[in-house]
Amino acid sequence: MAKKTKRLSNGNGKTQAAPVAAVETVSKPSGFASSARSADKDFNPDYSYVVKDLKRIGVLAGVFFSALIILAFFLR
Repeated sequence: MAKKTKRLSNGNGKTQAAPVAAVETVSKPSGFASSARSADKDFNPDYSYVVKDLKRIGVLAGVFFSALIILAFFLR
């Protein structure tokens, strides 16, 4: 596999390539890998509070945006 390179800018618009260090993979013990796989199955985050907050933000944004439009008609 080819090494990855990162492009660096030298200030005058030209770019030069700089080599990036290769990352070595580390083998894990079989017991650790099996526990990590079971942990992935058990991980079930609950984001219901995020959905509620996004809905509230959307409603408030809509109300404020419509208020700005209405005020624009009255202030003319």
